[in-house]
Amino acid sequence: MSMRYVSTRGTAPALDFEGALLAGLARDGGLYVPQTWPELTPSGLKALAGLGYADLAQRVTAPFVAGSRFTAAELGELASDAYRDFGHVAVAPLKQLDRNLWLLELFHGPTLAFKDLPLQLVGRMFDRALTRRGERVTIVGATSGDTGSAAIEACRDRAAIDIFILYPHNRVSDVQRRQMTSVDAPNVHTIAIEGSFDDCQDLVKAMFNDMAFRDRHRLSAVNSINWARIMAQIVYYVATAVSLGAPRRPVSFSVPTGNFGNVYAAYAAHLMGLPIDQLIVATNRNDILARFFDAAELRIETVEPSLSPSMDIQVSSNFERLIFDLYDRDGAAVTAAMAEFRRTGRLAVGNARWQRARERFTGFRLDDEGTKDCIREVYRKTGELVDPHSAISIAAALRCRRDHQVPMVALGAAHPAKFPDAVEAATGVRPALPRHLADLLDRPERINVLPNDLRRVQAFVSDRVAIKGAA
Repeated sequence: MSMRYVSTRGTAPALDFEGALLAGLARDGGLYVPQTWPELTPSGLKALAGLGYADLAQRVTAPFVAGSRFTAAELGELASDAYRDFGHVAVAPLKQLDRNLWLLELFHGPTLAFKDLPLQLVGRMFDRALTRRGERVTIVGATSGDTGSAAIEACRDRAAIDIFILYPHNRVSDVQRRQMTSVDAPNVHTIAIEGSFDDCQDLVKAMFNDMAFRDRHRLSAVNSINWARIMAQIVYYVATAVSLGAPRRPVSFSVPTGNFGNVYAAYAAHLMGLPIDQLIVATNRNDILARFFDAAELRIETVEPSLSPSMDIQVSSNFERLIFDLYDRDGAAVTAAMAEFRRTGRLAVGNARWQRARERFTGFRLDDEGTKDCIREVYRKTGELVDPHSAISIAAALRCRRDHQVPMVALGAAHPAKFPDAVEAATGVRPALPRHLADLLDRPERINVLPNDLRRVQAFVSDRVAIKGAA
């Protein structure tokens, strides 16, 4: 059975997987989602037990590429290659912190953050699809810290791709910045925007919505507006749940998130049939998502810098995918709702839709002092160093879990060495970078600072793509 992808706004043409992969954002401004959800049956889940991560990834993602030019065998080859060099043989290992509380370590990839798991696969998918077509693309993306380095690592030195990553100037950690700006590859370009992550994200969306610019440079995306990113993240939820007893028993997850993509992947796994009891949406002081689950309304406030910069977001792009479900997949209604949100900074979904969302989701907010307290307490009790984002997910798991008999998994989003100052301030211990990044702070950087101005950013992209084309 072929899989087709539809836009959350209802007017863009339906595409197969390869089309959705290369398009990134739909031409009507919406996000692609599967037209129907593949099913994870109890017998199918049992058959996944004991598989290595790459093999499990191939089986979980195969239904999503059905009907495209990606074959199941090819998918297996790409997954095997994507996860071969991760720093842990399990790729995404579980570590027990307490009775029925687990930490899912998603930071054993090349850039030490959870985004390596999807992007190492997605980058290879891009390369394979473009080689087949004899085409090249220009990837543009916004990052609050970790997506950028993971996307760059996945796309560097690929002949058919130029990649431009926008990040908020002086609002990411030194390690996060250097992982982007020290990459010496001719197809990699970073842009520090004088503004917030939301400003970066708005610039990227504006470039996609400028159809002449989009078509001239064949724009695409690898951040979480691209369905392939979400698809590849579903895998680690399935792998974790199976290892903890699914389908025999349900599992709950506490997910640190600002852009809603990571926790939406868990929700997608639930829609496929994975027995998930509770999804905790763990946020920092930039708590638009937590406030929604408390009060039934999205309301934009000012982005405030925090110890967990990857979640310093007030406009969560992937929330539109949940809105699409809450509005019963009515693209016109979603278009109107999102227009109202951007015009007024507020969106009330109504009590019935809010109650539906709260059946599965719980919101949680933790400020910087609480984050430091959690880092300190986890280290005192377990000897484990955790980064600020992971600490927020652990604190949320401890405070918000509904059923203590259900295994609760807190997501370890990043290696503690990506945020050494915060970890050292809380514990007195400065985490060291792994060997392959030991000299990161000594590598030369290429920093390009631009104002929050669409025309200036577009000119920067156009000039560098033109130079590459002339070469």
